[in-house]
Amino acid sequence: MRIGLLLGEPSGPDAIDELERRVTAAAADGFATAWLSNVFGLDALTALAAAGRRVPGIELGTGVVPTYPRHPITLAQQALTTDLVLDGRLVLGVGLSHRVVMEDMYGYDFGRPARHMREYLDVLLPLLRGERADVDGETLTAHMELTTPRAGAVPVLLAALGPRMLRLAGEVADGTILWMTGPKTVAGHIVPAITEAARAAGRPSPRVVCALPVAVTGDEAGVRARADQVLSFYGELPSYRAMLDHEGAAGPGDVAIVGDEERVRAQIRALADSGVTDFAAAPLAEGEDAVRTRELLASLAA
Repeated sequence: MRIGLLLGEPSGPDAIDELERRVTAAAADGFATAWLSNVFGLDALTALAAAGRRVPGIELGTGVVPTYPRHPITLAQQALTTDLVLDGRLVLGVGLSHRVVMEDMYGYDFGRPARHMREYLDVLLPLLRGERADVDGETLTAHMELTTPRAGAVPVLLAALGPRMLRLAGEVADGTILWMTGPKTVAGHIVPAITEAARAAGRPSPRVVCALPVAVTGDEAGVRARADQVLSFYGELPSYRAMLDHEGAAGPGDVAIVGDEERVRAQIRALADSGVTDFAAAPLAEGEDAVRTRELLASLAA
């Protein structure tokens, strides 16, 4: 299992410089991957292209780009350009986002998300392969080919939690990227579903990127309580709430990987044993605990 970091999103006028420092430090510490979310701040693809161009070796991924605001032709063009800048080191994570964001904030119809995503990938994937897309769907239309130079194949990971999305991820994408999904749910629900879908479609074993908060600490109860407070929004979103319920977790703090070095190491290794191919740590610790957390994660990445 490869060890990576979910990078915190910097802000302010020097945000790109700060992001480059974080990517550089991640590469220097031996992490295989670094991931950037695309929420309401930096555009993840643009930011990774700018911050990662001068940092060789490390794979850079989006976790994740929402599909609704970008036509798949536009996203394919942007992803291919970013991958070219990064010398073929981009992993494109895409996802539906959430009804409260897409309907209430953007004004898009979120009524047929599974149909939307299947048709979206019917356009996006051929274009990323350098092929023409011809789709007359119920939610999308595309008749186009791109002349964007290609550095190589761009892996596409689909944020997938429910059965239909996991089946789609296994059938056509390169895997899935998860958030707020605990180890029992990963082992008993996510990995079996996506692996079987890929097998039935005659595709290679999928990547399963599991992102979770991590803290090495002597104050486990305090850190879990802080996680519940800081990450409370995720516990209210229906898709993540379903995963927490599946896990038997009251809130985000219950799925965070927390404890001393031995316990955190064991919890991360258990994810590898369950079939996770990539772990993306979202460091949650502060002060001296932050140093301990980084050192433990770097030792696992080495």
